[in-house]
Amino acid sequence: MSLYFYNTKNHRELINNYYCSTMKTLMLSILLCCFVIGAANAQSTKTYHVKRYTLTFINQDATLDTALQQRMVNTFFKVYPELAKAYNKKPAKAVTMVIDTTYKGVAETDNGKVTISSRWMHLHPEDIDVITHEVMHIVQDYGNSTGPGWLTEGIADYARYKFGINNTAAKWALPPYKLTQKYDNAYRITARFLVWVEEKVKPGIVKELDSQLRKHTYTENSWQQLTGKSVDELWKSYTENPAV
Repeated sequence: MSLYFYNTKNHRELINNYYCSTMKTLMLSILLCCFVIGAANAQSTKTYHVKRYTLTFINQDATLDTALQQRMVNTFFKVYPELAKAYNKKPAKAVTMVIDTTYKGVAETDNGKVTISSRWMHLHPEDIDVITHEVMHIVQDYGNSTGPGWLTEGIADYARYKFGINNTAAKWALPPYKLTQKYDNAYRITARFLVWVEEKVKPGIVKELDSQLRKHTYTENSWQQLTGKSVDELWKSYTENPAV
């Protein structure tokens, strides 16, 4: 009888010891995971001032290469003043740039804040001119414009084509013309069409369109007023000889 209780007691002690050991291991694993996740998501904020402009750079990804971060900051201070000089003399003086670990797209801009996917930058570290496209949206400053979204995005990619500093290394280029394309496809397709109109029909038209969109005076008839042809007529001419 006593032997039974003795063995039972030892058995319980063995279970308790095993349970305690297992819980300690589990807690250690949880703490380690929290530490790793916390390190990856640690947020740092730096503010830069160069002449008239201020950039608040918020990085949520502690694993993002510091040299790449500096290149992104340098790109902003290189292209933003140039875009402002070319298109809008009074853009926002203070811009916020966030390297976001949870953002699922590539990048977006809203009210002076540029959000860029940290995952995208890990996969495409040479694509720093995504900044050129996005800060052009800040320069555009169309507000509640009635202008078409395809033209807004086309002008932003046109600006990247003209002012980008690393497009070649990023393997970013305007696409060749294809029969399936249309001027309102936006982004690079529209940008290439704008390049063609600038070169073949009306130099300076992009600045004119940009200004009208900002002043909210743009209409479908703007193309006719600026070039003597509708946008559809211009596109038809472009498709017949799309070389740029």
